[in-house]
Amino acid sequence: MMMRAVTAVLFDADGVVQRPTSDWWGRLSSLVPADGEAFVADLMAAEKPCLVGKVDFRDALADVLRRWNSTASVDEALEPWSWFAAEPGVVSLISSLRAAGVGCHLATNQQAYRRALMQDERGYGAWFDQTFYSCDLGLAKPDPAYFRAILGALDLPASSVLFVDDNVANVEAALGVGLRAELYDLSAGVPALAELLRRYELPVPA
Repeated sequence: MMMRAVTAVLFDADGVVQRPTSDWWGRLSSLVPADGEAFVADLMAAEKPCLVGKVDFRDALADVLRRWNSTASVDEALEPWSWFAAEPGVVSLISSLRAAGVGCHLATNQQAYRRALMQDERGYGAWFDQTFYSCDLGLAKPDPAYFRAILGALDLPASSVLFVDDNVANVEAALGVGLRAELYDLSAGVPALAELLRRYELPVPA
C-alpha cells in the first residue's frame, strides 16, 4: 500500500469524469464531402487557441468551415462538442471523497463554449470544491504553468495533490512540477479508479 499524504485530487474531465455520448468524430467528418479526417484535424487545431481564451470558438469554427467550403452552419459544427455525459460512478467517488474532507477539483482544457455547458448548464461546479478551466486560466495542459497556477490557487504543496488524467503528456507534466499523478481512462472502469485512489490511502468506499 502506498503511503501518501494526499489532501486534494485534481480530476481531468474528458476520459476521466465524462465520456462521449455519440460519435462526434464521425459527425464532424461528415460536414465536408471529402477528406473528413483532415477537416476534423483542422478543427482540432483551430480549437487550441480557444482553449486558452485567445479566440472565440464560434469564430474559429466559422473560419474552418469557410476554408473547407462546407455548407454546414456553425451551430451544426458546434453541436458535437455537447455530446458528452458525466460518469455517475465517478461523480459518486468524488462526492465520497469530499464528504470525507478531501478536496476535489476539476482540472480540464476547455474552450468557453464547452466550459459554459459543463459549469453553467450541467452543474459541474457543484461537484467540485474548485474548477480550473484552461480558458479561464489562460493556460492549458501540459504547460507546467497550468499546474503551478492551480497549486497557487489551492495554496497547497505539490506533493499533497494527486492529479488524474487520461493523457500521458499531461501526467508527465504534472509529475515534473512535483504533483502526484496517475494515468487513468474511463474505459478501464470505475472500480479501477477507486483502486487507484485507495493506493494513495484516500477514503474510497469498498
